[in-house]
Amino acid sequence: MSIRTIPSGQLNGHGPQPRLRIAVVGAGYWGPNLARNLKASPDWDLVAICDLDVERGLRLAETVGGVAVVESLDELLDTYNLDAVAVATPAHTHHGVVMTALRAGKHVLVEKPLADSRAKGLEMVEEAKARGLVLMADHTYCFTPAVLKIQELVASGALGDILYVDSVRINLGLVQPDVNVFWDLAPHDLSILDFVLPGGLHPTEISAHGADPLGTGRDCVGHLTFGLPNDAMVHIHVNWLSPTKIRQMIIGGSKRTLVWDDLNPQQRLSVYDRGVSLEHQPRSAADKRTSAISYRLGDTWSPALQEREPLGQVVCELASSIRNRTMPRTSGESGLRVLSVLEAVTQSLSTDGQSTIVAGNEVSFQVAR
Repeated sequence: MSIRTIPSGQLNGHGPQPRLRIAVVGAGYWGPNLARNLKASPDWDLVAICDLDVERGLRLAETVGGVAVVESLDELLDTYNLDAVAVATPAHTHHGVVMTALRAGKHVLVEKPLADSRAKGLEMVEEAKARGLVLMADHTYCFTPAVLKIQELVASGALGDILYVDSVRINLGLVQPDVNVFWDLAPHDLSILDFVLPGGLHPTEISAHGADPLGTGRDCVGHLTFGLPNDAMVHIHVNWLSPTKIRQMIIGGSKRTLVWDDLNPQQRLSVYDRGVSLEHQPRSAADKRTSAISYRLGDTWSPALQEREPLGQVVCELASSIRNRTMPRTSGESGLRVLSVLEAVTQSLSTDGQSTIVAGNEVSFQVAR
């Protein structure tokens, strides 16, 4: 794949890089965060806000220096010379908005989930591929200092082989009108796992159990499990009904175990040199069953993290991918892998938690270097 980029006369050491021109589509919940970070970024010139609610768009525009406001996407694309658009609209609109922008030759950043179905997400990824454009999923958590450090520790082998992942994302949250708790909260955990696990997120089958104790018509409490290589296991618990808020992920390795507590700013990450070991390295499954168990009781340490706003890193990554013709670290493919798991969740829920095969969640294409 060859990603189309802006004219490169001033790139690669030939002077200051020109700002890229972008508009935000959607001025609701997430749009203001995108607009603020794009306005503050040295890489971007925020040109316009697009929203069906013009008054809401005007209120947002005032907070970022009074940029232009338009009501329709067609008007936006016809009126302004843009390099990219950032999409912050409801998930069911992502496909139409993103496909229109891609067909107009614009790079696209789109908030999670990539789309409301795998088929639509696949079409978006293939369209970007065919046109040589960047399609980036706004998996903001992946650009937090904590997750970047987790990725580094996993990749370096500091944790050893992954034995299990246990993730909890619960709070007394807003019951969404159009999606269940899996589609609302689990994309965060799934995108993080796709980011930090070697090779990304490729479960072959999953099992999901949900409950709707309030009778809302959608699951408000959910548990999702799937396997990893070497008989390792992932468990994700999501919940809108908990009176306490917990954002925690435990990654157990053969060497060390990592605990990420996102609500503890003093010590978000803890690495434990404690765990269970076999006394020798068994050569077969039978040897493992007969091998004696021992316990490690080593040190605990907390990596230093440089606090910074992750969304600022997201918009920087988008600019870098466009300029350098590289795939972003949270590409459309990453978003598609998350969608594949979410669709399998829906199918498993419909069969009372039966194990469900995950549709092919890998689209193969190469970025021109």
